[in-house]
Amino acid sequence: MAIAHSQVVVGYSRYLAHIADLTAGKETVASGMTREEERCQAAIERACEGATVALVSSGDPGVYGMAGLAIEMGRRIAPELDIEIVPGVSSANAAAAAMGAPLMLDYAVISLSDLLVPWHMIRRRLEAVAAADLVTALYNPRSTKRIQQLQEAVEIFLRHRPAATPVGVGTAVGTPDEHIAITVLGDLLSLEINMRSIVIVGNTHSRNVNGRFVTPRGYKI
Repeated sequence: MAIAHSQVVVGYSRYLAHIADLTAGKETVASGMTREEERCQAAIERACEGATVALVSSGDPGVYGMAGLAIEMGRRIAPELDIEIVPGVSSANAAAAAMGAPLMLDYAVISLSDLLVPWHMIRRRLEAVAAADLVTALYNPRSTKRIQQLQEAVEIFLRHRPAATPVGVGTAVGTPDEHIAITVLGDLLSLEINMRSIVIVGNTHSRNVNGRFVTPRGYKI
């Protein structure tokens, strides 16, 4: 609905390609990865010119998306600008639904990308959630150049959880290329995992129930 009511649609080129059927006849502004500030500024500038603009993120714009940056930059560039955040479905929730029900109890979400957050801080957070026995969704788990972070994350979880702990990997969730794999913590690193993947690590109570990844909530059944 937000896109339908917009005159201009701004986003990462891959995301705009996915919604080409929704943007026909509209002005589109696309750019590549790591150019979030450029896209955000373009959206704000077009909005200040009077256009109704949709700034597209994947998943939910408030979860590793563009919402926070838009608010921060909008306050600096055009504090009078009216910014509406339209909720979506984060990849952790989309992947969880395809896997079963791994997020039924308390869980944490951590990105392994250290482009904006120092690795020592990410490592400290991993240690905390692993020790707290929280189911954990790992965003940006591995790229062609960044492989050590996921290896370290697995080592941290193995210090606190059995190697048989269920783990799910969802890649390209919600697209025709979607692939879901359910494995165990000790075998996780043998799977193909990339920047389009999300990894969900179970807690010590998580189970594989007839091929479905489930974290029991505690019901007496």
